[in-house]
Amino acid sequence: MTVRRLESLMRVVDNDHGGTGALHVYRAYDRMREPSAIAFIDVVAIPPGSSIGLHQHGDDEETYVVMRGKGEMTVDGAVFSVGAGAVIRKRPYGHHGLINCGDEDLQLLVFETAPAQGADGSVS
Repeated sequence: MTVRRLESLMRVVDNDHGGTGALHVYRAYDRMREPSAIAFIDVVAIPPGSSIGLHQHGDDEETYVVMRGKGEMTVDGAVFSVGAGAVIRKRPYGHHGLINCGDEDLQLLVFETAPAQGADGSVS
């Protein structure tokens, strides 16, 4: 069993996906270390006025869970407010971005999963 502490996993990401400001990202899990259908699990703190720029991934799915704070999310052209308890799923090839429009850190749990593969290696 491997136990890691989030403090030891923190990295600062400037202007993420063309966004503004510096985000604090704690990569709690990365399939590069341990192969899995889960690509990564991040705990993210977005300071007030900072953002994750509008961007697109490939055939993966990404889910944002808002733990604290307020923001404005864009998913496939739709813009809406998010706050603590919101769960937002990004479909494969979808466009998305997030701005912290509140006065405290916007704290998120973000995880990305790869497409499901059959026993023959085909993607479903």
